Amino acid sequence: MMDGVIKPEVLPLGQDGVLVRFARAVSPEASAAVARFAAEAEGLAEEVAPALASVLLRFDPARVTRPEVVSAVEALLNTHDWQALADPAPRRLWRVPVALDGAQLTEAAEMAGLSVEDAIKELTAAELRVRAIGFSPGMPYLGYLPEHWNIPRQTELTPKVPAGALVVAVRQLVLFPSESVTGWRMIGRCAFRPFRRGAAEPFVLRAGDAVRFDPVSADELDALQDQPLGGAVAEDMA
Repeated sequence: MMDGVIKPEVLPLGQDGVLVRFARAVSPEASAAVARFAAEAEGLAEEVAPALASVLLRFDPARVTRPEVVSAVEALLNTHDWQALADPAPRRLWRVPVALDGAQLTEAAEMAGLSVEDAIKELTAAELRVRAIGFSPGMPYLGYLPEHWNIPRQTELTPKVPAGALVVAVRQLVLFPSESVTGWRMIGRCAFRPFRRGAAEPFVLRAGDAVRFDPVSADELDALQDQPLGGAVAEDMA
């Protein structure tokens, strides 16, 4: 992750997509621009999908042409200076219980220049945002932690982390909805699963949601495993 100039570019993507790229590198400033644009772009296309530094608009070619979508996008881009925007207010605040007992918590804390105790305080004090959802269904990328958490990914992959694993790298946390390989360091476990197969709303989190992690013991986490949302609760902020 590095700071970058915010310079929106409107790019074609496939037969029915327009990509609005705000920066060539991920940064809190780029993600704030993405969040603001995605919030205000609702209705411009069939799907508005934010990523860390860009937004994909998927449109229906039977209803609207690419030039019409591009024109609407450019009109929206002309309404702000995208270089210095704050995140829009979150619509929901999630509180998610976490047992910070991951095997690599000590290693990650040392790389951030913190004791384990101070690392836990920072990780549980931070109010993060869902910056993007991807890699696997419902998997949230949560940012941003303070600059000293800009620790790199591992040079080798961890063959398997369990569902509910909370991992850290590049000032972000990721919560795995299912068992997976990863190059990020596992620092904790949650009973909350951000993807619920077969549910009416399988994707529990939405881009822009605020998330805080509340520390619990391993025994307390075990007691939450059978709850539908693993003890997570959402507060409506709208």
